[in-house]
Amino acid sequence: MYPILHEWGGFLIRWTHVVAAIAWIGASFYFMHLDASLRAIPAIPTGKGGEAWEVHGGGFYQVRKYLVAPDRMPEHLIWHKWQSYATWLSGFSLLCWVYYGQADLYLIDPAVRVITPMTGAAIGLGALALGWLIYDGLNRSPLANRPPLLAAAVFLTVVAFAYGFQQVFSGRAAMLHTGAVIATWMTGNVFFVIMPNQRKAIAELVAGRVPNPAWGKQAKNRSSHNNYLTLPVLFFMLSGHYPMAWSSPYSWTIVGLVVIAGGVVRHYFNVRNAGGGDRWWTWGVATACVAVAVAISVASSPGARERIGLSAAAEAAPAPALAPAISLAAAGTGALEGPAVDDAVMAVVGTRCAMCHAAEPLWPGLTSPPKGVLLDSPEHVARFAPAIRLQAVLTHAMPPNNITDMQPEERAALARWLAAR
Repeated sequence: MYPILHEWGGFLIRWTHVVAAIAWIGASFYFMHLDASLRAIPAIPTGKGGEAWEVHGGGFYQVRKYLVAPDRMPEHLIWHKWQSYATWLSGFSLLCWVYYGQADLYLIDPAVRVITPMTGAAIGLGALALGWLIYDGLNRSPLANRPPLLAAAVFLTVVAFAYGFQQVFSGRAAMLHTGAVIATWMTGNVFFVIMPNQRKAIAELVAGRVPNPAWGKQAKNRSSHNNYLTLPVLFFMLSGHYPMAWSSPYSWTIVGLVVIAGGVVRHYFNVRNAGGGDRWWTWGVATACVAVAVAISVASSPGARERIGLSAAAEAAPAPALAPAISLAAAGTGALEGPAVDDAVMAVVGTRCAMCHAAEPLWPGLTSPPKGVLLDSPEHVARFAPAIRLQAVLTHAMPPNNITDMQPEERAALARWLAAR
């Protein structure tokens, strides 16, 4: 019963996390767009706010923003906070449920660092707290008055965490934790800065005093940070499903490139919505960053070096968790047509993969084969040959953290079989 409940629990938490994230990201994009669309009106002094008209769902909306406060306190205020809180709480629950609850499978890679599940969880949790302290400290330092330098410092902090995580966790967990650190910054901005500043402004207004404009400015700056960090965080959260993103020994550089790409894309839309024109150069930068990230991934992939003209003994050493490189020519194209699955291949799959990828998995905690992939018969192995090529030959993402100790010669046997297909 426990494995079934555990599987359902993970699914429901993930569902909640996705729904909450959609609400939060939607609100973030909307308010950045709204702020950029505000126009000055006589009723609001210049520099104190603005107004925007919108049409949606058959109706018209008149929205006004006051940078300090309106003349009177409205009877009803809509607070935008629970989208953020629900996203972080559900994401943190999922982190604990999957990566800390099944640390041997998802968090720890003995080829990277031999640590206990408790130690791994402590490192992860400690990093979330440390990350917030560093980020918040940077924002409260003199750098806050020099946005370009602050952005550079935050960028370097992200890359440093990505590199550090890669020294202790599996590739998948390292990139996921990098995203979790940034997500903690984003919700921390809401919980520790934006909401308290708004409450202070309301209290001052109720008392008949004029709120400090600096509170609103600080809250707006943190909100803008959240907007620029949204796309990179989404990439990191989705990366677990795509081993080419995190299996490289240089995935920490991919993290940096993704942060730049996501940031400049948001900059394009923010400037455009504010009437600042089309900054087309941002798309060139984003495209270049993604292209370099893909090139790094391919060049350091165990099975892809030869295709781009690198020898198997490329100068760029493979990640610690990866076995010696296998020629891509030996891996073949992975087409479904080809010779039957021989006994040698079935022996490898049966001893290294089928304990999880079976109709009734033998691995503790699993009640169904991961992603529905069955590898318990020759027919199933032939059907999923392309996935085997990607996961076990080209990237060595499977078995996860090589937990079943698949040997280089066994991967070579799979590659030879794939080459004949």
